[in-house]
Amino acid sequence: MSQPKVLASATRQINAVVVSAGLMQKTVKARIGVQKWNNHIKKKFNLMSNVLVRDPNSSLRIGDIISISPGWRYSKRVHHVVNSIVAPFGARVEERPSVPTLEERLEEREKKRRAKEERKRIARGGKPKEVKVGKGSGRTGRREEDHGVRGEQE
Repeated sequence: MSQPKVLASATRQINAVVVSAGLMQKTVKARIGVQKWNNHIKKKFNLMSNVLVRDPNSSLRIGDIISISPGWRYSKRVHHVVNSIVAPFGARVEERPSVPTLEERLEEREKKRRAKEERKRIARGGKPKEVKVGKGSGRTGRREEDHGVRGEQE
C-alpha cells in the first residue's frame, strides 16, 4: 500500500470495545457498531460486528475502549490497527506498554523491510539489487541475464 493511501485511511477512526485479548500474539478482537439495511422494513438497524485488530505492543486488555483505523493488511483476517486507548479498563494506561503512533509504525515497517531486503541480498550471494525506473512495477518477469539477444549464449 502506498504512503498516501495509508495516511488517508488513518484519518478514519472507529471506536471499539476489546472483547478478547491475550489469546493471539499482538492481536485482539474488538466489537464495533455497524448498521444493516432491512429491505422489508426499508430501514437500517444497529448491529455489532467483531473485527481483529493489530496491537503492536500487546498493551490492550479486555474491556478497553479503543480507537482503531483501517490500515494495511497484517494477515489474512487482520485489517485494522489500534490508534489509542480512549478509556482503559483495569490497569492504567501509564502502567502498560505505549501504543505506537502512525509514524512509529511506518518506521518499524520500513526497518523490517530493509532487513528483509538485506537478507535476500546476502542469500543471492551479496549482489546489490538493481533498481529500475519505468511504468508499473518495473518487473518484466525475466532475470537480468535473460535480457540478451536471442541466440547469444555464453
